[in-house]
Amino acid sequence: MLMALVPCLAQAEGVNLTQIKTERTEDALALSFSTRFDLPKPVEDALMKGLKIYFQAEVTVYKSRWYWRDARVSHLTRSWRLAWLPLTREYQVTFDGLHQNYDNLQDAVAALRGVSGWRLADIKDVKDVEDGGHYYIEFSYKLDNSQLPRPMQIGLGAPQGWALSVEQNLQLNPDFSARPTP
Repeated sequence: MLMALVPCLAQAEGVNLTQIKTERTEDALALSFSTRFDLPKPVEDALMKGLKIYFQAEVTVYKSRWYWRDARVSHLTRSWRLAWLPLTREYQVTFDGLHQNYDNLQDAVAALRGVSGWRLADIKDVKDVEDGGHYYIEFSYKLDNSQLPRPMQIGLGAPQGWALSVEQNLQLNPDFSARPTP
């Protein structure tokens, strides 16, 4: 009953997007988000057998135009790798070439669940949002099955437990905050 009282911004295929916001920093538009999910049993089993699991966040910023296609201002992706290290009996999360080891799976998965202050675009690229320019953001976060070994990709036609993803579209307000689009 308590869970019914907690609102969720977006939910799809096992991932809850619990918080997503944009803000203006000194010279950029930044995004922060957090998710909530648990690794499904098939994914956890594959991880324990030595398979590396990849997660990907993807953000595209667009400027709406009435006379032509919407202009893409920026397109960014971030990837994380989760691996089990049997020799040290630790979980390792790799992001941008940096490794962090964790003693248990819950702590390692918690490190994959969000980002704070992700720079999306320079202010000069979205400066007219304050003067009525219409910008929107397409956001997605997923378990990246394309990084799996080829034999596993073939066998994942209708994956049971391998489809973790969430998508959200956001409209940018004049104060650089974002609101979900209907």
